[in-house]
Amino acid sequence: MLDTWGEQIPHGWVTGDDELGRHTRFRQALRERGERYVLGVPCTTAIRDLEASLPAYQGRGRPPKPTWQSVTAWRKALDPDVWTRLTVRDGEKGPVEIEMITCRVQTRLERKRTGPQEWLVVTRRPLSDENGLDAHAARDATDQDPRYRYHYYLTPTQAHEMVLEESSLAELARVIKAGTCIEASFKRGKSEAGMDEYQVRTWEGWHHHMALTLIAV
Repeated sequence: MLDTWGEQIPHGWVTGDDELGRHTRFRQALRERGERYVLGVPCTTAIRDLEASLPAYQGRGRPPKPTWQSVTAWRKALDPDVWTRLTVRDGEKGPVEIEMITCRVQTRLERKRTGPQEWLVVTRRPLSDENGLDAHAARDATDQDPRYRYHYYLTPTQAHEMVLEESSLAELARVIKAGTCIEASFKRGKSEAGMDEYQVRTWEGWHHHMALTLIAV
């Protein structure tokens, strides 16, 4: 779709849940096309923290490198004061707020091969906070502790051999929440407007049905 229509449809980001983000080849294909993305990843995703302090090199053997760990293990080791709170938008029950942190990490490809550098983005919201929208996620897409639910995302540090500037937390929060709002709209369309209840034989009929249900939502 990007190859066929990308230049004709202005867009700044590609976003999606962990079902897309967990596939390293999909993320690689987006980088090769120069696309910026914010894609969810499972809480078991292996990373190296490239911002962590390393032991001094003793001059023998290989220089020390950060250890591989899951994003959940990395998050649990964080200082409680590193989180930044942002207001994403106004909701029906008050401002929609999330807390975030980012870190430059190295990821893995299939078969445990060393992958590229990416930005890890972690968000959290109180379990008691019912204000706002949460995207439908697979079982391993999130984790939680007694107070918060956590979501994990990756975004590129470079695309098509071009180094990208680190996006602001406010911009990342906007893209993440836009993605969840889109997913919620599709969910409403299926439950309230019959988006997935169609019997058509042509693409034209399918497009007519989708257009009408989206207008209804």
